[in-house]
Amino acid sequence: MEDPVVEMIRRGAKIVDVRSREEFEDERYPGAINIPVNELPRRLAEMGPRDGEYVLYCASGSRSAFAARALALAGYRKVLNAGGLADMPVPVQATAR
Repeated sequence: MEDPVVEMIRRGAKIVDVRSREEFEDERYPGAINIPVNELPRRLAEMGPRDGEYVLYCASGSRSAFAARALALAGYRKVLNAGGLADMPVPVQATAR
């Protein structure tokens, strides 16, 4: 069975880094966007549709877990907390549809 993070990325999930802007600028997962967890409530429009798929990560998994709960409360149902940046898989490409 394939890693659920890899599966979601291959299906075209949006990858969201919820760390600070400074952490993101220092190192990031390829293709990720940065929406710091403390900015998430006012930047929900940047996430995309509520029925989309989202992979969240931070440094250790704590902030991404908090962000995943916040998104669930806002109506997002296909959100996966991937943990920390070090937990992310070797970069994979979305499969052409």
